[in-house]
Amino acid sequence: MNLGRYRPHDFYRDSFKQIYCCRSASSVKKPHLEFGDKVIMPISALNRLASLDIDYPMLFEIHNDAADRVSHCGVLEFVAEEGMIYMPNWMMQNMLLQDGDIVHVQNTSLPKGTFVKLQPHTKDFLDISNPRAILERTLRNFSCLTTGDGIMVTYNNKSYYINILETKPASAVAIIETDCEVDFAPPLDYKEPEKPQQVSTTTSKAEDANAKAEAEPKFIPFTGSSKRLDGKPIKQQEPTMSSHITDHRIEANKKIKLEDTASTLLQSSSSGQKLGKLVFGSSSSPHAPKEIPKAPRKETKTESPQQEEPKFQPFTGKSFSFKD
Repeated sequence: MNLGRYRPHDFYRDSFKQIYCCRSASSVKKPHLEFGDKVIMPISALNRLASLDIDYPMLFEIHNDAADRVSHCGVLEFVAEEGMIYMPNWMMQNMLLQDGDIVHVQNTSLPKGTFVKLQPHTKDFLDISNPRAILERTLRNFSCLTTGDGIMVTYNNKSYYINILETKPASAVAIIETDCEVDFAPPLDYKEPEKPQQVSTTTSKAEDANAKAEAEPKFIPFTGSSKRLDGKPIKQQEPTMSSHITDHRIEANKKIKLEDTASTLLQSSSSGQKLGKLVFGSSSSPHAPKEIPKAPRKETKTESPQQEEPKFQPFTGKSFSFKD
């Protein structure tokens, strides 16, 4: 493969810096690379690294100048073709690389990490019975972590993607043989539960009062039983609980109308009286001026009229003269 001016086999004198053509692990049938952050490099890289005074484990910094992306990785073995570097698919996605793209690789040294903050892409990862144990087992296949990268965790034949939000004490740290504190941020698809609408205290109190009022029996006036003074049974049906003040007012109005009608009839009968005739319900005398009797409005029952007897009238006998 002709790489032109990149010249992948040029070595620098004091450090390891190389230019490779990247290939994905799936394209070279190396699926085991997907479970960690390690790459496969050619044997010439091992020969150069052996001649240098470098720190172990070997760590590398990878640059994609076209997209201005930087990441870090370890090395699994040196069996790749010359001029090639085999990388995990998720790492190539982080760096916006495709098969055949050019990457710059150089050795580096990273401090041991003390703190890492992670953010799952989906909340399904938190549904795992023990996500910390799964994450700890997965990170055993990683040699370093870089802020801004995303890693893949596989559990029960399902892949979970996790973003690295923060690393301490540097933006890239080594996690081999170190005690590192891990913190989780809410997943990207997490939504806070909606707060219930606050009901005003006044409304709630009013509703409680209405409920209590409906539960308690209301006072209904004029609902007792009625009795007659003469002890006779009442023919009129007693009012039910549903009949209230309106019914009694209607009955009172009817009684008043009946009384007015009775008084009108009495007035008409009294106006047509004549001397020498007995009239029921009249208290007028033959010589007394005619007066219209007034019937009481509030009485519901009128007393039976009695026959009037002729009253004593003085000076009604025959007259005699003392003169002849």
